[in-house]
Amino acid sequence: MSSEATDPSLADFAALQPNTIIDAVEILGLDCDARIFPLNSYENRVYQIGIESQTPVIGKFYRPNRWSDEQIREEHRFTEALHQLDIPVVAPCRYDDETLLQYQQYRYAIYPRVGGRTPELDNPDHLKRLGRFLGRIHALGMSQPYKYRLTLDIQSYVVEPSVFILQHQFIADYLK
Repeated sequence: MSSEATDPSLADFAALQPNTIIDAVEILGLDCDARIFPLNSYENRVYQIGIESQTPVIGKFYRPNRWSDEQIREEHRFTEALHQLDIPVVAPCRYDDETLLQYQQYRYAIYPRVGGRTPELDNPDHLKRLGRFLGRIHALGMSQPYKYRLTLDIQSYVVEPSVFILQHQFIADYLK
């Protein structure tokens, strides 16, 4: 049985409709032109949303029960801080000084649409630049304590899942 069948909020999330997306954008004072283009996203629903006579925006609708409001806001503040350090990230837009928005039962954020390109991983200059950005991102992350962000560590992201998978025999013996 899928988790969407057992959790009504996930079923509602799976049924997110274009009219709801348009309404969520228009309550912010943006005049949506009804062009909604879904973008790839692993957990959330992310759309390019057309705005009358303006550049489209990106709307990110957060999966229920995955992250708390505090975790999302802390991530938004981190992204804003990276942006202020001229690290090429896209920070969420603020509406009434808030980045995490609510419409009906949906939590969402609006981002400017920003183009980008894939780095050439065989280009030493691109690799050097990526390394410098990663160093600066980690330096910012280490500069202050985070109260709500999850810690990515070997124990909880490698050891514990590995033990669980092995204990529950999800992998055939010949593949171990």
